Amino acid sequence: MKKIILIEDETSVVSFIKKGLQENGYEISVAFDGRTGVQLVQANDFDLVILDIMLPEMNGLDVCKEIRKTNQSVPILFLTALGTSENIVLGLESGGDDYLVKPFKFIELVARVKSLLRRSHNNGPQEIAEPEPDNEHVFQFSDLTVNDYTKKVTRGGEEITLTSTEYKLLLYFLNNPEKVISRAEILDAVWGVNYELGTNVVDVYVNYLRKKLDSQDDNKLIHTVIGMGYVLKKA
Repeated sequence: MKKIILIEDETSVVSFIKKGLQENGYEISVAFDGRTGVQLVQANDFDLVILDIMLPEMNGLDVCKEIRKTNQSVPILFLTALGTSENIVLGLESGGDDYLVKPFKFIELVARVKSLLRRSHNNGPQEIAEPEPDNEHVFQFSDLTVNDYTKKVTRGGEEITLTSTEYKLLLYFLNNPEKVISRAEILDAVWGVNYELGTNVVDVYVNYLRKKLDSQDDNKLIHTVIGMGYVLKKA
């Protein structure tokens, strides 16, 4: 049975989520303030953290950062009433893996939970294999270079630091150069979530990836195709 901690101070929301997830076979622990949530996560081995942003004692962004100091692997799903792209990016950049804007449908929460737990399982310890030649792991596009063996990303010789999700998104673009990719395709490949659930996490992450990759206006690599999606191509 997967163990989930819910860090949320609204009792009605706690009751709703706890009852529903227990009925879906999950073991649920609850913390009603941020500081207690951090302590419980540090003292226990949870498979997933569901975290509100507006919390007493310590806000959710600080809770996430504190958790990430000692635990880089546990998936963190933000619940937030602050649905602007800026607030969402703040949550993701503080170490969150996904977000869900309040109010939400329970079926959508369950889908996100399953997706994050599946991704976490797939990213677990793997059997160590013999190193392969570097050139089999290197992606080159324009002046962008990605070594998938060392996970090093450079553009124009300058190293770029990406989060794990940003890296996965970039790798998906590099595996599909010059192809117009829909938001639904990206969401399924990178997050394992059905786009019908109505999330704009793709747009948030593409915009954030652009800020890190496309520092020069005349040499952008990730382009928007209005009404269709995105494409990695030379300007």
